[in-house]
Amino acid sequence: MKRRPPATPRAIAVDLLSAVLDKGRLLDEVLDDSRLASLDERDRGFVRMLLGTSLRRLGQIDDLIAHCVEKPMRAGAAWAEHALRLGICQLLFLDMPPHAAISTTVDLVKGGSQAGFAKLLNAVLRRLDREGREKVEAQDAALLNTPEWLWRSWVRAYGEETARAIASAHLAEAPVDITVAADGQGWAEKLEAEILPTGSLRRAAGGSIAALPGFDQAAWWVQDAAAALPARLLGDVRGKSVADLCAAPGGKALQLAVAGAQVTAVDRSGKRLVRLGENLKRLGLSATVVEADAGAWTPPQPFDAILLDAPCSATGTLRRHPDVARHKTPAEVMKLAGVQARLLRAAIPMLKPGGTLVYCTCSLEPEEGAEQIAALLAEGAPLKRIPIRPEEVGGMAELITADGDLRTLPCHLAGQGGMDAFFAARLEKIS
Repeated sequence: MKRRPPATPRAIAVDLLSAVLDKGRLLDEVLDDSRLASLDERDRGFVRMLLGTSLRRLGQIDDLIAHCVEKPMRAGAAWAEHALRLGICQLLFLDMPPHAAISTTVDLVKGGSQAGFAKLLNAVLRRLDREGREKVEAQDAALLNTPEWLWRSWVRAYGEETARAIASAHLAEAPVDITVAADGQGWAEKLEAEILPTGSLRRAAGGSIAALPGFDQAAWWVQDAAAALPARLLGDVRGKSVADLCAAPGGKALQLAVAGAQVTAVDRSGKRLVRLGENLKRLGLSATVVEADAGAWTPPQPFDAILLDAPCSATGTLRRHPDVARHKTPAEVMKLAGVQARLLRAAIPMLKPGGTLVYCTCSLEPEEGAEQIAALLAEGAPLKRIPIRPEEVGGMAELITADGDLRTLPCHLAGQGGMDAFFAARLEKIS
């Protein structure tokens, strides 16, 4: 019978890292593990920070392991290797006292079925305590922590300098961005938040969101500053019928409802729509919620406006979801591009003549953004591009492409904590 180490925060973290890297599970999903609920808030925060930092720095960590271990650890040593990764993270990237980082990692492995690797882990960690900081200084962090295919994609799309800035931005934990229903200045003061040029509020990461002032009053919700922009590109939606296609978890639907739109939120995931319903209820808002494939659904009548936030690779959200870089592949991007093309074309007959369609994705990949719009217009679709103006995005002209589309990057607003990468194009249906 295999011995398992006690359910300490570090042991739980090793199990969760294994679930992400070995089983392909999402970080957000594993952070709902019931064992975390048994920990106090400080320990839960430590596990989240340890996992997030380890995934952001995984390329560097594995490079350090390769520097110290001549042969790769055998397949049966996966748990011990994950423990070593977390130990290195604590030692070199979380600035924990060396004795604590080393002893807790070694003791962790001693208490489990892979105790035979304890001496190796002890030797590696002690060597890195002596040599690791100098080694880290010499590493190319941006390049090492980015999968090769993503690096090539970004260099091709944005140039090497910008690709490096994007990759560097992914190494820091994202702040907490907030969209308010009203009185941004007042809530900025209550939440001790900064007002960004785009209108979102920003707080430093950390602490319980539900404990913040106004959460129970339904005055605001968490939404990245870039994610808040596409819905605003529809302009004044008061009294207009607006479809939010692929709507869950619902931040954009909430924006539209607050702005006075008659919202129909469509998503194929009933589970994710439950969360949207909860958010609508918490905020005292109403919307028609439809569980359906937006690519096959036919509305009772066409809409004044449509927001299509299409399923995508989510490579623009690596600051918040560092596991995405370890899960996605070029083949999956191409598959998703096919889904996006289908959804875009399905949306056209849902829109009234003269109506506005905003298409967006939280991806850095051109195949999921500008190339979708170029292909659609080249086919002769009954649409014309309506260029986005700087004043619609807080005067930040750098967020607008030469074609008039929105293209945010993680390195935008760098001095204030960056933002997720989003692409959005605004189109009008030709009568």
